[in-house]
Amino acid sequence: MKRHIAILGSTGSIGTQTLDVVRRHPDMFEVETISARTNTDLLIAQALEFKVNNVVINDPARYETVAAALQGHGIKVFCGTDSLCALAGASDVDIVVGAMVGFSGLEPTLAALRSGKIVALANKETLVAAGSIVMETARKHDAVILPVDSEHSAIFQCLMGAAGNAVERIHLTASGGPFRDWTREQIAAATREQALKHPNWNMGGKVTIDSATMMNKGFEVMEARWLFDVEPGRINVVVQPESIVHSMVEFEDGAIIAQLGCPDMREPIAFALSFPQRIEVGNRRVDFKTLGALHFSEPDIEKFPCLGLAYEALKRGGNATCALNAANEVAVAAFLEGRIGFYDISRINEKVLSGVEFAANPSLDDVFATNDKAAALARELL
Repeated sequence: MKRHIAILGSTGSIGTQTLDVVRRHPDMFEVETISARTNTDLLIAQALEFKVNNVVINDPARYETVAAALQGHGIKVFCGTDSLCALAGASDVDIVVGAMVGFSGLEPTLAALRSGKIVALANKETLVAAGSIVMETARKHDAVILPVDSEHSAIFQCLMGAAGNAVERIHLTASGGPFRDWTREQIAAATREQALKHPNWNMGGKVTIDSATMMNKGFEVMEARWLFDVEPGRINVVVQPESIVHSMVEFEDGAIIAQLGCPDMREPIAFALSFPQRIEVGNRRVDFKTLGALHFSEPDIEKFPCLGLAYEALKRGGNATCALNAANEVAVAAFLEGRIGFYDISRINEKVLSGVEFAANPSLDDVFATNDKAAALARELL
C-alpha cells in the first residue's frame, strides 16, 4: 500500500529532496499536503506536478496568488499555522515530514505527534526548543519519530545492530564546515558568500550558516540527547571532513558501529519514508579504492564558540536551549542580511543565553514565551 505523506516545508532543501525520492518511487508514496512560507512559484509547481490534495502557504499576503494559480485543479489551498497543524494531523496522512526551518516547525510537529503519526523529523529546532515536551508527546500518543538528519539517521541505523546493548558513547560527526582550516582572524572577516560555500552538503542558507559556526552541530547534540535518551556528556563531536562517516555508536566493550555513505540527504530521507525497507535514490556510492583515507579531529571551540554555547545550554537545561535557538535565528538572519559580522552571531547568542530568565521545567507556554523574549533581546543587541 502507498504511504501518504505531508511535507511541511516542501520548497526548502529537505522538502525538494523528499519530493525527489517520491518522484523516483511513485508506486510507494503519494503526497497529500505540501507547505511553504513564501516560495509561491515553486509551491505551485510542486502542487501541480504531484497532484496534491492540499497546499498551505504561511504568508497571508501570498494566499490569493497561490489560490488563483491552482483554481480548477481540485487542489485545496489554505493559509497559516492553524491550517498546517490540522492537515498534519489529518486521517489521510501516514507520514509527516518535518522539513520547516526554525522554531515555526514546533507547533505542526506537535500536532502530528498528537495524532499518532510517523514524523520524519528534519526540523532540529523542534527538539532544541522543546525536547522533553516533544518526546513526552510522542510517548503519550504512541507516535513515532524517525530522524532525517544524516547524523541521527546514522545513529538510529547503528542502534539497529546494538541488539539491546547499552550505548557507552555517541560519536557525532561534523564536516567542520567551510572554515575548518581557517584561522580565527580569517574567520572573523568571513563574508556571507564565503560562509555559504559548504564543502560537502547542499543545504538551505540558515542551516549552512549554522554549519559554518558549528551551531548546527551543537543543535544536533541536543537532538541526540532527546532522540536516544543519552546524557550530553556521552555525546562526543568529532570532525570528519570527508563527510563519509555520518556518525558512530560505541559500546561497553569498546566496539564501535559506524554508518557510512556519500553525502546525500536523499538517503536518510528515503530511509525514514520507507523504513524498515531500503530503497534506491540514485545517490553516488562510496568507492574505497579512490577514497584513500578518512580523517578525524577534535573541533576547535575557540574558533567555533557556538558549539561550546550549545553544550553550556544543555548543561543548564530547562528553557536555556530554547533561548539559544531563538537568539541564533535572529543573529543568523542578521548575518545573512549583512548587518553583523560572523563572530557577532556567537556574541549575541552568548548574551541572550545569559540574559533570559531561566525556567527549570518549562511548560509549552513557557517555551513560546522564552522564544519571544529571547528573540526580542537578540534584536535589541543587534
